[in-house]
Amino acid sequence: MTPSRTSERGYDRALVGWLSLAQLITWGSVFYTFSLLMEPVERELGLTRAQSSLAFSLALLAEGALAYPIGRWIDRGHERAVMTGGSLLVAAALAWHSTVHSAAAFYAVWIVLGAALAATLYNPVFAVVTRRFPQDFRRAIITLTFLGGLASTVFIPLSAWLIHSLGWRNALWVLAALQLLVCVPLHAVVLRGAPAAASALPTGSSASSPAAYLRSAPFILIGFFVVGMMGVTAALPPHMISLLRGNGLAEAWVIAIPAAIGAIQVLGRLLLYFFEHHFDLHLANRLIPVLIPLGLAALLAGAGHPWAALLFVLLYGLGNGMLTIVKGTAIAQYVNRDHVASLNGALGLPTALARAVAPFLLGVLWTEQEGYARGLWLLLGMSIAAVLALLLAQRRALALT
Repeated sequence: MTPSRTSERGYDRALVGWLSLAQLITWGSVFYTFSLLMEPVERELGLTRAQSSLAFSLALLAEGALAYPIGRWIDRGHERAVMTGGSLLVAAALAWHSTVHSAAAFYAVWIVLGAALAATLYNPVFAVVTRRFPQDFRRAIITLTFLGGLASTVFIPLSAWLIHSLGWRNALWVLAALQLLVCVPLHAVVLRGAPAAASALPTGSSASSPAAYLRSAPFILIGFFVVGMMGVTAALPPHMISLLRGNGLAEAWVIAIPAAIGAIQVLGRLLLYFFEHHFDLHLANRLIPVLIPLGLAALLAGAGHPWAALLFVLLYGLGNGMLTIVKGTAIAQYVNRDHVASLNGALGLPTALARAVAPFLLGVLWTEQEGYARGLWLLLGMSIAAVLALLLAQRRALALT
């Protein structure tokens, strides 16, 4: 199960930098702008909060459903067409969004945006840098997630200002123009000269059909790890304010701490960027995910105490920030690099379902008497099981090298 080398190109800082800029713009103009659009769209279209939230769930499901075929196109060497076309589709959908006057059109726009995100966000760009820099892809992914992590910091205030100054419909035209004038030409220019498709590699390489890897123990275990951790980390943010209030924090801290999580995540990625060469890569992959269950355990052990909430947010923020890198590189490191886009894409729909269901499930388990205790115990169990699955996958894969 040893990953093969698709390319021997040297690491290109400029290419990674430009791709990172496109990530920042796309995450910011679509993913993080949705929460700012909810209220004005609800007022104009007469939607309830549940009805408006459904649009985002539909986008996640569309993104997950298309992740595998898009991954296959990237593995076949079509990364430039995929990401350029995806950015064009984002621009067109944002422009269309500015014209919607019904719930049906609103939902249709977000389904299209979900399809476009499947071609432009982390999964495809992680596959691109893994194929282009097989010896340095982890460093490239850390750089990409560093700027991606700043998207909320940049675009929440920017989009809020645009909506306040221009109205939400005109603000969407500005965001569409950013995609058309920045992301589309970036992807079209910097992604020229894609590496050869896996099927075109010389005889003797490890590249075969991705179907063989889909049935392998390392892939199944890593799939369990990725889907489980995505469920845990998706469940917490919508409930974070209520969760911290229930732990006895003052209102000022309740607002300030969730706002700081993004910065803590970026701090975790910075630490990984500067110090990853000073410790064993596989040891880091084992230890980083453990921060999530440790944070949950602290919250449960110190229920009602502010120190527990502070420790939880610190561990969760650092862990979630670095976990993105572990999830983004695990398939390439422990399963196969030649089909990394297809294999990561195969996890797209299960991951989307976990992200959609987990927040709802945590809300169902909340009770007035116990608060979030039952849900937190479930998340703790899921996160421990996910960590163990990664450990087993790592051992199985490394035993074959």
